[in-house]
Amino acid sequence: MEALLPIIIQAVTGVIGGEAVGAVVKKAAMGHAMKIISGVVGGVGGGALLGSLGGDAGALSGLLGDAIGGAAGGGILTAVVGAVMGAMKKA
Repeated sequence: MEALLPIIIQAVTGVIGGEAVGAVVKKAAMGHAMKIISGVVGGVGGGALLGSLGGDAGALSGLLGDAIGGAAGGGILTAVVGAVMGAMKKA
């Protein structure tokens, strides 16, 4: 369970970050399910990336680092996916 908790936190905060970006950027041509999927994938990826960069002794290690990395990663990936989908819709 200890190995699964960071992934769950990253996924949940990734969804929160993705939904926040989706609410702010109304031009994102994506549905609710796509925001959730990109938020989860970005959250887990962002949390893992921040965890690997920060090491174990940094201020952003542990659950706080997982939450911040998950929210940032989910938001960034959702914005990128929304921009790509919006550009594809125009073409």
